[in-house]
Amino acid sequence: RVAAAGQVAGIPGYPCYRTVEETFAAAAALAAAYPGLATWTDVGDSWEKATATDPDLPGYDLWVLRLTNQSLPGPKPKILILASIHAREYAPAELATRFAEHLAAGYGVDADITWLLDWHEIHLLLQGNPDGRKQAEAGSYWRKNTDRDDGCDDGTAYPDYQYWGVDLNRNFEFAWGGPGASTLPCYENYRGPAAASEPETVAVQAYLRAQFPDQRLPDLSAAAPADAWGVFLDLHSYGGYVLWPWGFTTSLPPNSTALQTLGRKLAYWNGAIPGQASDPDLLYMTSGATDDFAYGDLGLAAYTFEIGTAFFQDCTAFQNAILPGNLPALTYAAKVARAPYQTPAGPDARDLSLSPPLVGWGRDVRGEATLDDTRYSSRNGSEPVQSIAGGELTVDVPPWAAGATSVALLPLDGAWDAGVEAVAAGLPTAGLAPGRHILYVRGRDAAGNWGAVSAAFLYVTAHRAYLPTVSRQALAE
Repeated sequence: RVAAAGQVAGIPGYPCYRTVEETFAAAAALAAAYPGLATWTDVGDSWEKATATDPDLPGYDLWVLRLTNQSLPGPKPKILILASIHAREYAPAELATRFAEHLAAGYGVDADITWLLDWHEIHLLLQGNPDGRKQAEAGSYWRKNTDRDDGCDDGTAYPDYQYWGVDLNRNFEFAWGGPGASTLPCYENYRGPAAASEPETVAVQAYLRAQFPDQRLPDLSAAAPADAWGVFLDLHSYGGYVLWPWGFTTSLPPNSTALQTLGRKLAYWNGAIPGQASDPDLLYMTSGATDDFAYGDLGLAAYTFEIGTAFFQDCTAFQNAILPGNLPALTYAAKVARAPYQTPAGPDARDLSLSPPLVGWGRDVRGEATLDDTRYSSRNGSEPVQSIAGGELTVDVPPWAAGATSVALLPLDGAWDAGVEAVAAGLPTAGLAPGRHILYVRGRDAAGNWGAVSAAFLYVTAHRAYLPTVSRQALAE
């Protein structure tokens, strides 16, 4: 646990990972720096704080960072990202924090981030187990919370297992007490004395129920509606998987096909192996887990990411592989929160460009893009590819919004006959006010599935003269 050369912050020996206190300070700083985008809210207590049994261990509040353009009214579709509910998993909390900073810094600069925060809400519970995380920051492979009153003291009776505490990812109400969860308090996967016995579990369940409607009947065979909204992600390490319910049974969930489609799309971005959580060829069965609760109790499209190759992941791998692979996966998950059981089946709009991006009023703009129905992971199975059948462009509001007027995209080769199509459309600017506009593009495949939106900024000047050269800084201003 020796500090890295010159290290003055972060976990000793792992300078890329912020401590609990540093994570909370960074989130509070975001809320202060971006008051129109970010709010930082106390949603519950850790076990140490809730019980107040040791004055030397005061415990922590559980906090959620919410990101959205607060000047635009809702309701808006939401995604909740939970990180590091298992204490020893360093990378997830930092990934979630970096994602928040990426979004805040990109608002108004990156068109995709701008529309995402205008029209959606992103909720991040950055440290799901802060009491346990402090044990892990000191070098212990601590997994559970620090609940000390369930009959396990110093672990001498079970020297091969971690000592006291409850595995919070076995403590959720839905399917609690099934396979993959231990009744023995000293075991790593101890489920707790009762469902939702831990204050951390109570806080997460209450927050989910407050933010998302119940869209699925309690019958295990009942599917969430095809147009249900909302996404839940639980970030863990390690292994390199994208997993979806169920974890407590090998039976397929009612929305299995749609969960699989989104799972394979997310795995395309981060390179993970996609599969159902109980697949014996991937991991092992679990019960009382967060993703089964989010899907089973509320009908959310719910996933667990197992990122990286170690609990104490080295910083080089985090910076060079985990972060660049998972930021686009998280962004895509947030993009499809409006219809996660439908949108991932459609094609992606990529490589969007405008010619010119800065135009004098009254001139036409040409928009080009590629519509791509092939971007799914082919690890552990494959996803059907459809021919592209159409596409559209809208200005200033996404295509589903009131008042949206769509301009048809046309295939550059003259025919809709492939799973990847280069497309274009002409857009007159005579009806646009001078200033910055957002252009939204999406595609539709032969099965009728509309894919996720991508966007680009268009700048219209008050004069008809075309300005051939403009600096990036001038565009930003």
